[in-house]
Amino acid sequence: MSNTISAGMVKELRERTGSGMMECKKALVESNGDMELAIENMRKAGLAKADKKSGRIAAEGIIGVQVSENGKSVVIVDINCETDFVAKADDFVSFVKNVSVALLNANINTEEELLAMPLEDGVTVDEIRRGLISKLGENITIRRFEKFNTAEGGTACYLHGNKIGVIVELAAADADLGKDVAMHIAASKPICVSEDQVSAETIEKEKEIFAAQAAESGKPAEIIEKMVLGRVSKFLAEVTLLGQPFIKDDKITVGKLAASKGNSVIRFSRFEVGEGIEKKEENFAEEVMAQVRGS
Repeated sequence: MSNTISAGMVKELRERTGSGMMECKKALVESNGDMELAIENMRKAGLAKADKKSGRIAAEGIIGVQVSENGKSVVIVDINCETDFVAKADDFVSFVKNVSVALLNANINTEEELLAMPLEDGVTVDEIRRGLISKLGENITIRRFEKFNTAEGGTACYLHGNKIGVIVELAAADADLGKDVAMHIAASKPICVSEDQVSAETIEKEKEIFAAQAAESGKPAEIIEKMVLGRVSKFLAEVTLLGQPFIKDDKITVGKLAASKGNSVIRFSRFEVGEGIEKKEENFAEEVMAQVRGS
């Protein structure tokens, strides 16, 4: 193989790897002009860089949603990075879309299966993810995903600015109702569909809180009991999808809305970027002060 590295070779390697010109030229020189070896070496180097960044907090990112043409399948995926700047990068946005489309058409149930799923030219999701880490300089994680399939009913999805995503399964196909319900869920954050899905532990905790508050009123025990039951009933309506007033018309609940259409909500999933992730808080003033005191 000739040691002469042409501009055309560098251009080809850039197109195939998405890496910078100098990095591509260096890789070609080190591989003595062997294009495939250069790509292999760059991939190995990229994976090594990715492994070093794997422990860094990734609390930004975007949500991806996709629904099938026949409305029988819908998927949602939460892919995270470290900064909003990278979340807006074309490569990152494209990766999220490609993963969500692939999930819609695959029989995937676990994170391990997702990471091993082939995307472009047989390259796996995890290989592309780690390559992006090397290219974009931030840790990138596929945090979670969910997929609904239905034979008799219908599905729908809603995406709010790439940061909040919702998927819904209905007993009967109704794209308009599905979108309205998904939009409501994005805004109102119900914890489950109906009262029977609220855990006994959650209800008991709320009862304890309400009972303590009611006891301060000094009212008789039987009155306090009625007050607590009323507060619990109100709480259940507030946290369940079917009991919440519909955001487009608060005179009816979501449950009554669905019933008026001869339909019902089977299940839903709501993802919001960064929820539940403890972010590292930077305090630059304290950092500077600490340096001053230590000097």
